[in-house]
Amino acid sequence: MAVIDIMELPALLPRRSPVVGLDLGENTIGVAVSDFTRTIASPLALIERRKFTIDVEALFKLMDGRGADGIVIGLPFNMDGTEGARCQSNRAFARHLLRLRDVPIAFWDERLSTVAVNKMLIGEHDMTRGRRAEVVDKTAAAYILQGALDRLRA
Repeated sequence: MAVIDIMELPALLPRRSPVVGLDLGENTIGVAVSDFTRTIASPLALIERRKFTIDVEALFKLMDGRGADGIVIGLPFNMDGTEGARCQSNRAFARHLLRLRDVPIAFWDERLSTVAVNKMLIGEHDMTRGRRAEVVDKTAAAYILQGALDRLRA
C-alpha cells in the first residue's frame, strides 16, 4: 500500500474493519480506534516511544487485537497551512511503517487538536494537569480520527 488521500481509504479496506488514528508526539504515540462501521472513534492506548521497531510492534499488536486494517495519522500543519519539521517527521514515520506492513495510511490535518482536547478535558471533565497528561495524546488521536471519519461520511 501507500500513503493515500483520506477519501480513498474506504475502498482499500474490508467492509467492516476498524481503522486506527495516531497522534505522533515526540515522547508518546496516542492511539485511537474506530468501531466496525467507522462511525465513532475512541481513545485506545498510549505508546511510550522508545525505538521505532518497538513502537511499531506495539502499534501492530493493538491493530491486530482490534482487527484494524487502516491508519490515519495526524499531520500538524502550521497555522498558515505550510508543513514544518513535525509534518515531515510524521510522513517519515509512515514511510518507515510501510516497510514493515502493507497497510493503507491516510493523513488528517490535526491543527489545534491538542488544544481542543485540553480545553475539553479541563472544561467538561475538570481534569488536573497530571491526569490530562495521561490521556491527552490518545484523546487527541480520537479527535483526529473522528474528524477523518466525519469527512468520510459527509
